[in-house]
Amino acid sequence: MKVAATVGYWSAGPPADAAKIIQIADELGFESVWTAEAYGSDVLTPLAWWGASTSRVKLGTGIAQMAARPPTTLAMAAMTLDHLSNGRAIIGIGASNPQVVEGWYGVPYPRPLERTREYIDVMRKVIAREGPVTYEGKHFQLPMPGGSGLGKALKSTLHPLRTDIPIFLAAEGPKNVALAAEIADGWLPLWLSPKTSDEFKASLEEGWAREGARHTAETFEVVGGPYSIIVHDDVEAAADWLRPVLALYAGGMGAKGLNYHHNVIAKAGWHEECERIQDLYLAGDKQAAIAAVPTAMVEDFAIIGPMAKVREEIQRWKETVITTFSINTLQTQHIPQLAEFVLG
Repeated sequence: MKVAATVGYWSAGPPADAAKIIQIADELGFESVWTAEAYGSDVLTPLAWWGASTSRVKLGTGIAQMAARPPTTLAMAAMTLDHLSNGRAIIGIGASNPQVVEGWYGVPYPRPLERTREYIDVMRKVIAREGPVTYEGKHFQLPMPGGSGLGKALKSTLHPLRTDIPIFLAAEGPKNVALAAEIADGWLPLWLSPKTSDEFKASLEEGWAREGARHTAETFEVVGGPYSIIVHDDVEAAADWLRPVLALYAGGMGAKGLNYHHNVIAKAGWHEECERIQDLYLAGDKQAAIAAVPTAMVEDFAIIGPMAKVREEIQRWKETVITTFSINTLQTQHIPQLAEFVLG
């Protein structure tokens, strides 16, 4: 079991301890650190800025939204970051959801699995730099047909430090998880739970068994863990910090009938609760939706409570499909001890 650290999303501004968390991860010999983006801060700039003070830890985008950049643009960024970090870049990508893709980026969302496969194909062709990049897919065509008619197949002027930079895929649905196992170098789960680990493992095994799969179970990486770790003597008080997050994801992310987070959380045994939370949230009663999140639901997806309880539950999470345990906490003073629990 390896250890990673997650900085996560920005809200109104940069997370106060982000630079410190990344520095601790580098000093303690963590495998990787990960940043995030939604529709505010981007995922690459913070990673490059804070990563400049590190020398060992791998730098991962968790995640770069595909709709935000053409695959050639993300491949350029990957090669640039890989050079600057001396071969430590990991590019995590994801499809996001229709609300963000069509509402924020103004591009179509349909057929995300098919689009993901093509996106990764193009990225790998750019990074391999074996010749001018041409591609004839349903979603991506290089050079673009039509237009001025002057489009030309090009080869990156930048020579990659590594011609096969790792690409990880964030996925929640069973088909997308299987796709990650088939075509990616790793999987970035969200809302994983020890209760649902076996179901996700079955999807991974389906992907590994496909003809042409890049990896086997022995070489594939799964970087994840509890949504958050909060060390607190009062379990209920700790749960209160995370109820708004679960209410947002289960109730307010996406539309009725099309909310991937809702579906994944519900699969852990919370179908009725998720329906109620979603109904309240979409009706505009966010406070009632937050209050409807049971403490036990929080405990399925996060680790909260006194240090002895935290240590015990980390062992349970180590028995899931994850290969790298990602520590997501704002309590930087506890990171060294949490890492000891993971490695112990």
